Amino acid sequence: MTDRKAELARNLAVVQDRIRAACAAADRDPDEVTLIVVTKTHPAEDVRALYELGVRQVAENRDQDAAPKAAACADLSLNWHFVGQLQTNKARSVLGYADEVQSVDRPRLVSALSAAAVRREREVGCLIQVALDAESGARGARGGVAPDGVEELAAAVAGAEGLRLDGVMTVAPLAGPYAGRQRAAFERLVEISSRLRADHPAANMVSAGMSSDLEEAVQAGATHVRVGTAVLGVRPRLG
Repeated sequence: MTDRKAELARNLAVVQDRIRAACAAADRDPDEVTLIVVTKTHPAEDVRALYELGVRQVAENRDQDAAPKAAACADLSLNWHFVGQLQTNKARSVLGYADEVQSVDRPRLVSALSAAAVRREREVGCLIQVALDAESGARGARGGVAPDGVEELAAAVAGAEGLRLDGVMTVAPLAGPYAGRQRAAFERLVEISSRLRADHPAANMVSAGMSSDLEEAVQAGATHVRVGTAVLGVRPRLG
């Protein structure tokens, strides 16, 4: 085992232990929580090492980094999640590799993703990104739709050809009433998810929590946590 692979193995074990401990504290089954490793800016070699260590869910937030990396790992059975803010003109490229787009936050993006999915003759999962720092009708500072816009956007995704509504996602806000209150923010997301499932029972994914706050997310009820730094270390600077 290379030094880098051994480092990743140690880090991965620590994160998995954190998830198990958080589940125990919340009286949840650890199998209810899926770890997505965010590999942004790290090389394809790291993705391959993670695959050998059992990781199957990986995420990226920039298409210009993700597309060549996904191509370099095309022989691996990975589920790729796109988690960054997405321009409509990048939809076609992203749907060349992404199995799940977690950052759906406006109708124009739904239309662009649907057109790209139909063109590629495939179905892609979508999460509605919820901005808990956004006023009614606005988008959040880090992307996402205001809570009162979730229902309408979800209906658009559910009715779009080639797309599958899988649930909701959020990033802990840096401003607004939930700033510094990660647990409360994630509990609010779970409430929104519960309401969404009344009309869309299969949309049961709740993606929340990162390296610094995965425990709060798990205890609030998240089904997926997105962890990068705690597994891969500090990200290299972008060129």
